[in-house]
Amino acid sequence: MSTEALQQEEVVEEVKKSEPLFSKKNRKLVTNPLDIDNPITVQVLGICSALAVTIKLEPTIVMCMAVFFVMTLSSTIISMLRHSIPNRIRIIVQLAVVASLVAIVDQILQAYAYDVSKQLSVFVGLIITNCIVMGRLEAFALGNKPWPSFLDAAGNAFGYAAILIIVAFFRELLGSGSIFNFKVFAAMGVDYVGNGVMTNTAGACLILGLLIWAQRARNGYYEEE
Repeated sequence: MSTEALQQEEVVEEVKKSEPLFSKKNRKLVTNPLDIDNPITVQVLGICSALAVTIKLEPTIVMCMAVFFVMTLSSTIISMLRHSIPNRIRIIVQLAVVASLVAIVDQILQAYAYDVSKQLSVFVGLIITNCIVMGRLEAFALGNKPWPSFLDAAGNAFGYAAILIIVAFFRELLGSGSIFNFKVFAAMGVDYVGNGVMTNTAGACLILGLLIWAQRARNGYYEEE
């Protein structure tokens, strides 16, 4: 048998062994971080941004989109390069990829959403050191193919976004009585002054703590004594 025929046969075998794009295993990469393996409420990662950028929904959603963009692209790139990255400099390569993507996001926000960019301030730049982003690169993308790495990053970004949006919803509603600057209570004829606790970090800690308690209780997580 010729060399070309052998290569074609190897390709056919590889295709047969490969999983469907949306196999049960691949679907779990997206769904688990939304619930039983949530990066914030279960793994307790990315807490800083959950406390800092969730005063209002608009900047929170933009932050979530930025994290999704950086996570999915960086995981895919690192996965594609995984066989050519020397182990001793892998962290430097990961940081370089993430920093480049964050710089792109920051420039886009400054160009097209300057007001939101000012609200997010330095927290866009701090995506570089977000332990969820770096954690998924180190724990998953370096050892898996691009498609599963993309799904893993997307799932964790969705799980991160879900918690941040819930926290921001209650902080904006209870803190200023509005949603997307629409005065909800005023429209209902209720004279709502606003809860000052929800506009500072203590309010975010309270809501996040309740979310962690609710999810862990529902899924049967208990601290070992």
